[in-house]
Amino acid sequence: MLGCCCLVFVGLAVASAPRASGGSGRPGWAYLAAGTGALACCLVGALWLRRGPVSLAAVLAVAAAIQLLPAVSPLLFSKDAYSYWAYGRIAAIHERNPYRALPAAFPADPAVRAMARGWRRTTSVYGPLFSVVSEGTVVAGDSPLAAAKFWQLTAAVGVVGLAVLAASLSPVPAFAAALVGWNPLFALHFGGGGHNDVWMMVLLLGGLAAERRSRARLAGALWACAVAVKWIPLMLLPLRAGGSRRASLSLPAFTGTVALIAVGAFLLYGGGWLRAAAPLVRDAGVGTRTGVPHLLHAIGLPAAAATAVTLTALTAAYGLLLLRARRGRPRLGLAAGLLLCTTPWLFPWYAVWALPLAAAEDDRTALGLATALTAYLLIVYRV
Repeated sequence: MLGCCCLVFVGLAVASAPRASGGSGRPGWAYLAAGTGALACCLVGALWLRRGPVSLAAVLAVAAAIQLLPAVSPLLFSKDAYSYWAYGRIAAIHERNPYRALPAAFPADPAVRAMARGWRRTTSVYGPLFSVVSEGTVVAGDSPLAAAKFWQLTAAVGVVGLAVLAASLSPVPAFAAALVGWNPLFALHFGGGGHNDVWMMVLLLGGLAAERRSRARLAGALWACAVAVKWIPLMLLPLRAGGSRRASLSLPAFTGTVALIAVGAFLLYGGGWLRAAAPLVRDAGVGTRTGVPHLLHAIGLPAAAATAVTLTALTAAYGLLLLRARRGRPRLGLAAGLLLCTTPWLFPWYAVWALPLAAAEDDRTALGLATALTAYLLIVYRV
């Protein structure tokens, strides 16, 4: 029943959410009410499912409906999916390097015309494995609708896959599956927005699942592939590799896969991919309005001091987590949550970095932090 209510609220949120093509602005009260209702149903439903045995298949079926529903809508909130399409076309159609050529150099390209203006003078900020995959969106031809649907549908399926993986790793499978798969924030920004962070997390949780099955080489390879989508797993790897179960993840397999990907990336893109995050780092400042550095700056702290405070806090917390990892408890979900609390760039879809890991580990502190971040980003995010 709660899953069906969540589905209804997600549908109402989709109907009232800002369209990516509609300009900037704050979501209205109808969206906020529907989103809050959906999140409440998700959380109460997950807690109820935690209490006793229930059909995991039924939980996942509801998750599939919730995550796929927004994929029938136009792009919501963000035009990032068009950026993926544009960078893929730069490589596949224009035969240029997306890590060196600016999208603005191709003003007549349909993907460049569709992408957000702010990204047209920025080279790709994504890892080389994702860049190769994005070249496949040339199958969309010149159709922005087809390109958007490609990313929306694959991202929605990715969230359902995350729910399956989180359930397979958690001691309370139905709870983990509902917390991830019924999550309205994920539905709105993956099924609705097509963001690629979900694929980084599918690969990372796939690596953890491979570890659970004593497939150390596969685990190492999947971690490497996750890094090749976005760099975030590099922060988590020392916690995982430094734990007491060192044999569960093959570092030679990780480094070997990284080397293979690097060779392929050099052949395809030269050395430009090594500086993929440079535009974001260069322009970071205090980041997005939702990030803690910006909030500290808004109350009067100088930008440099706000950045220093959050960086110091993250360094200290990470050091403590490393010590805990050496004692056999690598708290990946908590580490990811703390990263979200301190990063200058904080977007709603980044919540997927922390919540599936916290659910898989059934770490109550990490779950509390990730859930609070999910609610915060659902309510306060401004387009």
